[in-house]
Amino acid sequence: MAAKLSGGGGDRFNVEQNSEINVTPFVDVMLVLLIIFMVAAPLASVSVEVNLPPAVAKASQNPPKPVYISIKADGQVFIGDFETSIDTMGVDLGKNIGRRDPTKERIFIRADEKTRYGAFMEVMNALQDNGFYSVALIGKDENS
Repeated sequence: MAAKLSGGGGDRFNVEQNSEINVTPFVDVMLVLLIIFMVAAPLASVSVEVNLPPAVAKASQNPPKPVYISIKADGQVFIGDFETSIDTMGVDLGKNIGRRDPTKERIFIRADEKTRYGAFMEVMNALQDNGFYSVALIGKDENS
């Protein structure tokens, strides 16, 4: 038995030709090129140096009554001018802020430069345990 591979007749072994173009590889290559140009275009742009005038920013609004926590070098913790401890800090802060939401209240922390890192982290952990997540650290202004 001989098989006929080309020519007419014999549907069983007749191979039809596909005349459609497969565009998937073309699209893949074009997308890769697009990504390359998107990444390379900002790198190729010329940066012009411009001497900008100084910006005068308006001072941000302070909260109605800012809450300051001070940590002394020996580890003493103060809320405002009153001494507190790590254990009672949450209750004392709750009294200090009144009915305001503790999750939205910003707490300002001032710490002596010789304060142990462990004492600072105890204060931070106590704040987070009591729902105070917005904390600002206050540093010394070198210009004054």
